[in-house]
Amino acid sequence: MKPRLITLIGALLCIIDMSFAQSFKFAHVTDTHVGGATGAEDLRRTVKDLNTLKDIDFVILSGDITEFGADQELKLAKRILDSLQLPWYVIPGNHDGNWSENGANTFRTVFGGETFFFKHKGYQFIGTNSGPNMRMSPGQIPRENLVWMDSVFAANPDRQTPLIYINHYPQDSSLNNWFDALKRVKTRNVQLAFCGHGHANKAYDWEGIPGVMGRSNLRANKAVGGYNIVTIGDGKASYQERNPGVGTQEKPWLEVPLFDHHYDKEAAVYPRPSYAVNEKYAGAVHVNWTFEDASDIGAGLTIDKNKVITSNTAGDIFALDLKSGKKLWSYRTGGKVYSTPAVWKGVVVAGSSDHFIYAVDAENGKLLWKVKTDKAVLGSPLIQDGIAFIGGSDGKFRALDVKTGNLRWSFDQVKGFVSTLPTYYLGNIIFGSWGNGFYALDAKTGKLSWEWKNGHANRMFSAAACNPVGVNNRIFVVAPDRFMTALDARNGAVIWREKKDTIRVRESMGLAVNKKQVYVKTMDGDLLGISSSDDKMDVIWKAKLKLPYELTPSAIKTNRKLVFVPSHSGLLSAVDAKTGAVIWQYKISNGMVNPVAISGNNEVVASTMDGKIVSLRF
Repeated sequence: MKPRLITLIGALLCIIDMSFAQSFKFAHVTDTHVGGATGAEDLRRTVKDLNTLKDIDFVILSGDITEFGADQELKLAKRILDSLQLPWYVIPGNHDGNWSENGANTFRTVFGGETFFFKHKGYQFIGTNSGPNMRMSPGQIPRENLVWMDSVFAANPDRQTPLIYINHYPQDSSLNNWFDALKRVKTRNVQLAFCGHGHANKAYDWEGIPGVMGRSNLRANKAVGGYNIVTIGDGKASYQERNPGVGTQEKPWLEVPLFDHHYDKEAAVYPRPSYAVNEKYAGAVHVNWTFEDASDIGAGLTIDKNKVITSNTAGDIFALDLKSGKKLWSYRTGGKVYSTPAVWKGVVVAGSSDHFIYAVDAENGKLLWKVKTDKAVLGSPLIQDGIAFIGGSDGKFRALDVKTGNLRWSFDQVKGFVSTLPTYYLGNIIFGSWGNGFYALDAKTGKLSWEWKNGHANRMFSAAACNPVGVNNRIFVVAPDRFMTALDARNGAVIWREKKDTIRVRESMGLAVNKKQVYVKTMDGDLLGISSSDDKMDVIWKAKLKLPYELTPSAIKTNRKLVFVPSHSGLLSAVDAKTGAVIWQYKISNGMVNPVAISGNNEVVASTMDGKIVSLRF
């Protein structure tokens, strides 16, 4: 067949395909927050209202379905939505993943997935998760979702069919990898994108893609909540707010023209994260190797002899060769893993959101034993003298024999769930939970030595994401409430507890080698040394490092000479432990940096939540 004839046939098929696009309506419901004060009632009212409408083809729910992503909240939301008599499609938001007792695993099991792709009357709809899952940072479309998008587009190569993209977040720097998603959808005929998250009706322009944010379904300070009716037809998308039991707004509050923007031919250049810092410090820090996983990595790394061991949200515990970065082995669990593996005498221990604690062989990744729990295990294990101490989401904290998996003891009075690495200090295992609980357990017996309560009712203020620091008979903690607290390690009494507008601490902290100061990172990007012995929050050291607005809850580590500071934008900084001068910086990606692993005197291995691992020599 002649090339010209092929072109003509292709053009004709394109025209025929576009002629199949028909007018239709759908409902955009978002930010239902079931589990909050009125979330369930507001959603029931909306479902009842939708069931009365005769001209709606389907419903899209764009995230924050629940308040905290808890098992019961998710199951309740699903029961309410099951009474909906229309087809419906759902993706999670940050509230469904960031404070989730199940590690964002139950969303998949309850709703059947965290993404969707479907075709309807000449249009394609694609929706992805947004995170952040279990780690406080800007939103992030999971690495595995991006890989999934590639597979969907490969299986549906037709570029001409109009595409509508849905994510919980706006497609801008609210997401640390917004450009990865836009790059993909711009290879298609994307004509519209919409989101939730901001609880308001609002129009956007996302790098030339028309964007729309929908209002929350919550009533807020009104009598009833609401959602949007979207009409696709006549070359436009029309948005009308509807309030259940009240009616639909007569005139659209927004009309978006729908057409092929031909983004594959666009000349515009949009801002992207800069990696210029890597050139700036090229003489001070060098890359040994890099590794890119197909999933998010929400755990730290552990070095064992010649291996780097970590885990991912595909459910893998895996090992890389320390010298080359080559994958040596991988063990697949049944759920997302956020637990940083710990190693003792050739045994690797980690928890999984599939309700098991695992031990695998450090040499080959083969299963040695696993212990069933009642809920997900998101906490990281601490191994002390052959005993693994690890917290779960079932209200229990366990001590297990590393060799056999036998239970030494279990403490069953934990409020909320545990997602952190505990600290061993003065014979106690010390940790916080997402229920405003903070505990010191006797390492030998598991009995409660003391408990501290921070006075908050809001669980989001829990001292649950930091690794507590023990020094000078004190335990130091920081939390999202921006307080730093020094407790008496012997009885949990408060020595001092301070919150300063000029020092907005969050969950990132560590201990100096000289033990005279506790490192804290502030939301304003400062790295400070707080006295470990004074009777107040006394700043005795300040680094010359200045990061932008910063949230990362990753621990700060040191190799005596340098202090390694993670960030939520993929930047790892090395600061002189004496002078506070910035010795070097390296930008790995634009994702959050997990707790690093130090190898010898001049190497460090770091990972970012978007699945990148790098070995650096300095």
